Amino acid sequence: MKNTIVLLVGLFLIFSLPNCKRDGAQNSLYEENTISVLCSPGLYKVTSEWASEFCNLNPGVNIKVVNVTGPKAVENMDYSSKLGFVMGENDPVMQGESSWKVVVGRDVIVPVYNSENPFKDLIKQKGISPEVFAAMIKDPGMKNWGTILDNGQNIPAALYLIDDPSVNSGVARLVDAGQVEINGTRVKDGRELIASVQNDRYSIGICKMTSLFDAGESGKMEGIGILPIDRNGNGKVDYMEDIYDDLGVLSRGVQIGKYPRAMSSNIYSVSDSKPTNRLEVEFLKWVLTYGQEVLINNGYNDLVYNERLAKVSMLEGYEIQESTSDNYAVARNPIYFYIYFPLALALIAGLVLGSISGLDWLKKRNAVFHESGLTTNYIFSEDFVKSPPGLYYDKTHTWAFMEKEGLVKVGIDDFLQHITGPLTRVKTKEPGERIGKGKHILSIIQEGKQLDIYSPLSGTIKEINKDLDTNTSIINSSPYTEGWIYKIEPTNWLKEIQFFIMGNRYKEWLKSEFSRFKEFLTESVRPETLAYAHVLQDGGELKDGVLMDLGPEVWEDFQTNFIDVSS
Repeated sequence: MKNTIVLLVGLFLIFSLPNCKRDGAQNSLYEENTISVLCSPGLYKVTSEWASEFCNLNPGVNIKVVNVTGPKAVENMDYSSKLGFVMGENDPVMQGESSWKVVVGRDVIVPVYNSENPFKDLIKQKGISPEVFAAMIKDPGMKNWGTILDNGQNIPAALYLIDDPSVNSGVARLVDAGQVEINGTRVKDGRELIASVQNDRYSIGICKMTSLFDAGESGKMEGIGILPIDRNGNGKVDYMEDIYDDLGVLSRGVQIGKYPRAMSSNIYSVSDSKPTNRLEVEFLKWVLTYGQEVLINNGYNDLVYNERLAKVSMLEGYEIQESTSDNYAVARNPIYFYIYFPLALALIAGLVLGSISGLDWLKKRNAVFHESGLTTNYIFSEDFVKSPPGLYYDKTHTWAFMEKEGLVKVGIDDFLQHITGPLTRVKTKEPGERIGKGKHILSIIQEGKQLDIYSPLSGTIKEINKDLDTNTSIINSSPYTEGWIYKIEPTNWLKEIQFFIMGNRYKEWLKSEFSRFKEFLTESVRPETLAYAHVLQDGGELKDGVLMDLGPEVWEDFQTNFIDVSS
């Protein structure tokens, strides 16, 4: 078996790896082996690294990187190639006649403070709300730690910021103030800002995440902390907001919507028209795949997996100028290797593990059924409902979690599975179907009694948990892990997560849901009826799986008067 696996992987590598020929210019894929790529000054280093790495992979290819500073620079350049990389919508290059653009990454603005600040523990605990941040920005008299932390300490908080229009724009978006004049001390670059904050333990700075990476490279990050933002304004940094102790965690938080979207801006590739030159197209595809690592290494935020695939897919559909050469350079093939190689390895590993441990899987499956059958002997109360941190919860009694690749896992919460008891079947939609937030997404069934569940988000269904076909009760035994139901590619994630419930707020909300459920039972299942005996345990506590022994008419009432009114 082991030799077979090695052979399969080896063959796959041989046929999947890009055909990288290094015999010089005569083996290039492209008719035109030289293009000029424009960039705004802030992106010169990244663009140069992109060009250098791409050319190293493609001998004979030459990419000239041109640093652009003036407005309307794209149409004024006398080059046959007019591909460019710019910072945000307000970049001077964007003011030209460029009619085509695609997002390739994001630039993130962060507030920082001196980690030797005597109030650092309170800063980490409370953070700063957008409202307080706005007041501090607009009113010089509000730059005071007593106002910021409400701790009664009348100590000034000096504000430093980089003299960069994009920083102004990001802060203005966060405080919803249009073009706001920031009252603070301007410094020329990130290194000077970091040094200023390090030398003033009561100060706050506003800079780009790239400044933290630059400072970190030279070992000067000591004494600097990232100021937490209390997004929901509840006076504390909740578990879901706690992303500020590590730059990698912060970057991930930006991707999945835990960080204020207003504090990041898009990095675009622009052109006067959609690219048709093969070298331009393949270079841009490489930037959107392997080239994302260059963004990460320079402190920018890379695109999530599904964003990358969508944009590469768009480029794949373009009509491009064909070359007369039959030889393929590395840039031709990276996306196929990038997508299919991990999938193939996962498939091979799945087949091997399945053949080795099939019997163990069956035993575990039977054990899960047995465990689910015992749940109805327990009391159903708030103390028994699990609510793992790190998940988004919705009032439809579903949960959502964005994975690193950009797809969102969705399932039903522990509260709902406790109410229904062991499920016997689920009716799902098909992969590829589009769903809207609040629309019907699946039905859960127990011996013919059914509840319709509504979607917590909008998007396209990419994958269904196949284990549910043979073992539906894993929704009961492991609602947040093995019992997930869909993987969805979101279409409006950053907006819709504003309506989710997180952490302690979810636990508080569950208290009201228990009260509402008890009211429902009182109205739907009369205490004087025989059916009411199936509702309570001895001692008057609710039974786990309380709906299991009740008839379809109660399930219909629960659908209408409890589930439907929550969606």
